[in-house]
This record gives sequence, structure tokens and C-alpha cells, in this order.
Amino acid sequence: MEFRRLGHSGLSISEIAYGNWLTHGSQIEEDRAHECVRAALDAGITTFDTADVYAGTRAESVLGRALAGIRRESLEIFTKVYFPTGQGPNDRGLGRKHVMESCTASLRRLGTDYVDLYQAHRFDDTVPLEETMSAFADLVRQGKALYIGVSEWTAEQITRGAELARELSVPLISNQPQYSMLWRVIESQVVPACEREGLSQIVWSPIAQGVLTGKYLPGQQPPEGSRATDAGGGADTIAHLMRDEVLRAVQQLEPIAADLGLSRAQLAVAWVLQNPNVSAAIIGASRPEQVADNAAAAGVQLPQDVLTRIDEILGGTVTGDPRHTASH
Repeated sequence: MEFRRLGHSGLSISEIAYGNWLTHGSQIEEDRAHECVRAALDAGITTFDTADVYAGTRAESVLGRALAGIRRESLEIFTKVYFPTGQGPNDRGLGRKHVMESCTASLRRLGTDYVDLYQAHRFDDTVPLEETMSAFADLVRQGKALYIGVSEWTAEQITRGAELARELSVPLISNQPQYSMLWRVIESQVVPACEREGLSQIVWSPIAQGVLTGKYLPGQQPPEGSRATDAGGGADTIAHLMRDEVLRAVQQLEPIAADLGLSRAQLAVAWVLQNPNVSAAIIGASRPEQVADNAAAAGVQLPQDVLTRIDEILGGTVTGDPRHTASH
């Protein structure tokens, strides 16, 4: 496993991180979830990402139990706050009450005294940013969060947040966006803003929710049990990628991966890690062998001619408009 610094901080994280969105507490049984976490640890992954909203708070609890007994100082545990976790009007958003109470609840579910990174899961335009950042600052000073990050914020929102963070002496060090060969909306604005403000990216969906593995074939029904057949939410999140023109282009990546001795999933994960502003790629898995396969992308360097060929193949199937930030 290779390690990278997160933003302009002293925190090193594994460049492959393990995330449990759509899996723990919902798609797979807990025993299988524990097997996946053990596979991640065996692969040298030390960075684990979750969120309070995943599986209605169950994902945090499953991860906490899976990591029980592991030396806490050897792990980097990340979680997030914003989406509803209850029925009340204060059970959502980035108001001070929800931020403070959600952090306490996340720590209880995770079985830890602190998280290494606490992230604003989205931007909340109904709450003054000063209130949100002040609450985060207090969590840092209380020792409940070591660092602060955001997820799916626009370049302008990141710039505003970073300015307040400096005033409050809050270590705002990361953004967590969707990023893959097919989804590049951060490249034109978000990445330059983060480079300027001292943040780096922890990217989710580097294999485009499985599309870049090549398992979805144009003109054919998705494989039984795949995310595209999951009526519990997976099918909705992947629908925008399930177009035949996209699937046909993805099939053309197979010989490129084969020539490099990589699986298509490894090629996809390695691709996002070529961006110097990316500190980690978050992988998810429903089987331990998927973890081992994806983690093998750590340290892979892709030649420039390969990157150029990928761009030529994917061409018009790539989404790059920054206005799509947080739209999926």
C-alpha cells in the first residue's frame, strides 16, 4: 500500500480507502461486511470512510464493530454529517445543533473517542457558513475530530469555507467528490480551488459504481445481483451511466488494461490516482476478493500515452461540466 498526505496537513492516509456506502447495513450481511473490512486491512488499507446517513445510521455501527480490537492509532476513520438521520427539523443539515449531536452519535456508533476527519456531506445554504464552521471548530478543540473536510462542495463554496477555516484555525484539508474516467466535473474548477486553499481530494466512485469494470454490456440486461438491479437505491444512482454509448466505450478499455496486466477496475482506480490533487480513491465492495483486486491499483503509474488513449476512447461520454457538482 502507498500513502499520501491529505491536503497541506500532516495526516497520511492510504491511497486506497475503504468505504461502506450502499453496502454495510443494507446490501450485504454483517458477516460479509466484516470479511470485506478484514480484506481491506490485509491489503494494507488504513483509511475507512462512512457517513451517519448510510443505511439509516447502520453502516457506522457495522464498521465500528468490524474495526473493534484494531489498534485505533493505526487507523484513519472518516465520517460525515448533513443528510437527515431522524424525523425532526433539527435532524438534518449543518446547523450547530445537528452537527454537534450527530458527531457525538457517530462516535458512539463507531466505538471511538474521535474521528480523524469529520466532513460536511453537502453544502447547506439554509445555515450561515459561519455557524457551521464554528461548530466544526469546537469539535476540533474538543478532540472529537482531528481534521475537517467537505464533500461535493463547489469551488466557490470551498473558497469561502477555507477562508473561514483560517480565521477559526480549523484544519480544513479535504473535499470528497465523485471522480472517475467518466465523471470529471471537479477538474476545471474544484481541483484548482483546492490546490490554492490547501485541500486535496478523497474521491468516491472511481470505478463509476461498477460500470468501469466492464460487467455491464450494451444492449443486455445487467447481471443479477449487480448494483444496477438494486431497487434499494443502487439502480437509481447508476442509471445515468447505463447508456449504451457509455457501455460500448468502456468495453474498448479492456485491451488497454490487459496490456498493462491490470483488471479494468484496477485501471479505473489507478487512473484517478494519477491526479496529483487526489490523496485517496474510495473503494466499496460486497465481496472480499473485490477489495483485494481494487487495492492492487496502489502505486500503479500509467504512462501518458495510456492516459491519452483513454481520453480518445471515452470522448463524448465523459461528463465534465462543473455545474453537475453534487448532482449525483
